[in-house]
Amino acid sequence: MRQAGPYAVVWPRGKKAVALRPLARRLDTLAGKTIGQLWDYLFRGDEIFPLLEEGLSARFPGVRFVRYDVFGSTHGAEEHRVLAELPAKLKAYGVDAVISGMAC
Repeated sequence: MRQAGPYAVVWPRGKKAVALRPLARRLDTLAGKTIGQLWDYLFRGDEIFPLLEEGLSARFPGVRFVRYDVFGSTHGAEEHRVLAELPAKLKAYGVDAVISGMAC
């Protein structure tokens, strides 16, 4: 903290706790890919995911979906278990990409 005249000045951002890493390679297309759906069960995912499936299926031939109920809620009492199991489940189902829906 520095003193600037009669007022103390504090930088509003905290120190970075995590080093930046390169982004994962992006898929060239979703055609023939498997997309996992993650949801926190809080806001209309049961309505939105079917719409996304319909739109993506029309645009990308052979796209497949692993629905959110396979993974469980990413929020609440079971979220730690669900997230801990997530990497193995994504691999087991051959998921290439994820759509994560959450309420705010």
